[in-house]
Amino acid sequence: MDISLFLFVGFSCFLLINGNKVEDCDYLTDKTSLQSFHVLLQAEQPYRTAYHFQSPQNWLNGPMYYKGVYHLFYQYNPNSAWFGDGMVWAHSASYDLINWFGLDHALVPSEPFDAISCWSGSATILPGDKPVILYTGIDANYNQVQNLANPKNESDPLLVEWVKYSRNPLMTPPDGVKGDNFRDPTTAWQGPDGTWKVVIGSYSNSQGMAILYQSQDFVHWTMHRDPLYSSSKTEMWECPDFFPVSINSTNGVDTSVENPSVRHVMKASFNSHDYYIVGTYVTEQERFLPDADFTGTSSDLRFDYGKFYASKSFFDGKKNRRILCAWVNESDSMEDDLKKGWSGLQSIPRQIWLDLNGKQLVQWPVEELNSLRDNEVYVYDKQLESGSVFEVSGITASQADIEIMFELPKLEEAEFIDTSLVDPQLICDKQDASVTGKFGPFGLLALATKDLTEQTAIFFRVFRDHKDYKVLMCSDQKRSSLRNELDKTTYGAFVDIDPQREMVSLRTLIDHSIIESFGGKGRSVITTRVYPKLAINDEAHLFAFNNGSLSVRVSRLNAWSMNKAQITAGGEPGTISEDFSRKK
Repeated sequence: MDISLFLFVGFSCFLLINGNKVEDCDYLTDKTSLQSFHVLLQAEQPYRTAYHFQSPQNWLNGPMYYKGVYHLFYQYNPNSAWFGDGMVWAHSASYDLINWFGLDHALVPSEPFDAISCWSGSATILPGDKPVILYTGIDANYNQVQNLANPKNESDPLLVEWVKYSRNPLMTPPDGVKGDNFRDPTTAWQGPDGTWKVVIGSYSNSQGMAILYQSQDFVHWTMHRDPLYSSSKTEMWECPDFFPVSINSTNGVDTSVENPSVRHVMKASFNSHDYYIVGTYVTEQERFLPDADFTGTSSDLRFDYGKFYASKSFFDGKKNRRILCAWVNESDSMEDDLKKGWSGLQSIPRQIWLDLNGKQLVQWPVEELNSLRDNEVYVYDKQLESGSVFEVSGITASQADIEIMFELPKLEEAEFIDTSLVDPQLICDKQDASVTGKFGPFGLLALATKDLTEQTAIFFRVFRDHKDYKVLMCSDQKRSSLRNELDKTTYGAFVDIDPQREMVSLRTLIDHSIIESFGGKGRSVITTRVYPKLAINDEAHLFAFNNGSLSVRVSRLNAWSMNKAQITAGGEPGTISEDFSRKK
């Protein structure tokens, strides 16, 4: 029996059904009532996802792998579908990153140093396989301070209980930093001399920055004289991340690795996106030297060019990979959140590595996601003439995984563009899926009605500039829903591939109200939230299309229906999920 939404929304022992608050949860304690409630939810919650981890309100905190178990800590408001005071660290665990079972809340406001809320932070594994948490507490004066928590029982792979350090806080806002501009500690790393280091996101003197702290014992921390990195082109840095990546392998490396075979990535969340730079970490000077600074323009690298924020990465020692997850917020209104009773979800976990060109990261859904694939359909060598549309039938189009590859003949006929002068998102907005070019738009129409009245277009255009060819990837939400009160921003990014040497590829994950699209084998990614009025559940359709004046060929298309992941949630102390009881 799937009781996930009951547990998510029921933390505060009230439910929102059709926007009406139900004060007493006792009537939902028997199996029949729960099953009836589940049927109601499925009929009236068409935007709730099937294989994405979801809770009413969340930001990522400290994902990690420990003793055979993946852990996901996330911020949750037990009193509302909105962010507010009283945020807790909710806790779920998994054996495969796809199916999750809920546990007790790991951290709740209880002490002067986190009296108002327990905000974001990170987990670190200390020598001897000892996990710890550093997190931002909002103290009684609404200052942001950094605190330490340890598991009550290190031998417990589920890490159910956590104990806050009695001498918290460990770090408080330094001189020159406002009390509300000091938060979100990263996973710590250990230098060659044994010194522990951690970065705190901040903003001071008109610069976003990563403040560096050092410690010999993980308890007594000293601020370094200079930030590890700062930039006047950025705002307040939220949820920073700093980690090494291999220069010659897709494998991940532990956060503390420092040698000539790795480079480092500095990531910061600001302006509603997650930006990153690649560079060299000079340990002796405690300086990060990026290949290129943030510019405050569309040329800055992002993990994702759509909705994707407050991401965290961790090293998965089980499979020698680095995993990235992020919070994906809603695109409907706050009033809609209250009616649904939930808000926000997590992206599918992604493996990340440095591209062979050394300039950017590559992302791809973790391989475990493939276990949910079912009912495969495929198409090979399909010519798409100008104006053609064909339906990909035989799958559940509202809950699907699609991989498609396009071949482009006669590239010399591509339109000219000077990419140094244009913002890819603006091109996608002005030249949306309805505007005919030469090569493009071509791609997929997801969550579409049969007559295409509603459709979300994920497509490409190919241009030539002074030196070579440029591939533009777009996600066009303008026709995604007949509803008008939605954010239908169109997103776009250039994909760093050479269409003369490799086919233009797209992988798209569709899950009712979220679409994650990976262009160029993961070199550019765009995540969107959409809320069709008609193209829901069995009424959703999927099409491949070409609206360019030149023909393109679908070399290969593979599509699968996606089975529902088993996801339950925990809650207040003493709760236990069905999945957990089965594992036991």
